[in-house]
Amino acid sequence: MVLEAREDLVVTQATLEDWPVISRWAAEEGWNPGLSDGPAFFAQDPDGFFLGLIGGEPVSAISVVNHGAGFAFLGCYLVRPDLRGRGHGLTTWKTALAHAGSRTVGLDGVVAQQDNYRQSGFRPAHRTVRFAGAAPAAEAPAGVRPAATADLPDLVAYDALCHPADRPRFLGRWLTTPGHRTFVRRAAASRLTGYGVLRPARDSLRIGPLFADTPEDARALFAALCAAAQGQDIAVDVPETNAAGVALAEEAGLTPSFETARMYTGPVREHARERVFGVTTLELG
Repeated sequence: MVLEAREDLVVTQATLEDWPVISRWAAEEGWNPGLSDGPAFFAQDPDGFFLGLIGGEPVSAISVVNHGAGFAFLGCYLVRPDLRGRGHGLTTWKTALAHAGSRTVGLDGVVAQQDNYRQSGFRPAHRTVRFAGAAPAAEAPAGVRPAATADLPDLVAYDALCHPADRPRFLGRWLTTPGHRTFVRRAAASRLTGYGVLRPARDSLRIGPLFADTPEDARALFAALCAAAQGQDIAVDVPETNAAGVALAEEAGLTPSFETARMYTGPVREHARERVFGVTTLELG
């Protein structure tokens, strides 16, 4: 379906079959996308991905993924380097943003684009810092175990406390994709007190999300994730506002390698920001 054209640029909805192109461009920007992100992303909103084409060849990309009636998240904003500065990105942006309708839109903006995002009505909420390095030696502590199918309802409910919108379709794939390893921590009476996911990516293993009630819960989950990584390189995106999350990454010997700013066009649903020790993914929030 053709949505809009500017000169010889045609903006169309992307499909899952187009994801390898978008993922490759993201890798070339140093974003370290996960190896199996696409199916989970498209499960949340299959109509939320867009490509700009010239002569049938992809030159730009963006996603505006709707999370319910009040919130959307923008990501994967990319233009082929040899065709930048010609307005193709802006045309792709405007076309895709209409998909959000009246929803508040969030994004994680790289430093170079933050002024442009402000001009489009986005306002910063906090910085997010990617910490990366070799996973320290660790053992999974008592009280933390791999997630089971029976945990999924509790994980969906817990995730909704930590995110501006419910996202059961996304989580149904994210938590069960082959290669993704999910760990849960439960307190007395089996109450869930946090969970974390480790997934393979282009340049290292990625942790996200890392959601927990307390720094103690986060530390236990982080130890289990590091044990699963077995000394391989890992990366985790930590909101700078979570001082305990920053301290956890620094104590593990991880160092800052990349930063973004979480920005919104308007108010978002109240959620437990203090439980976010690691962002799920910069592409979908």
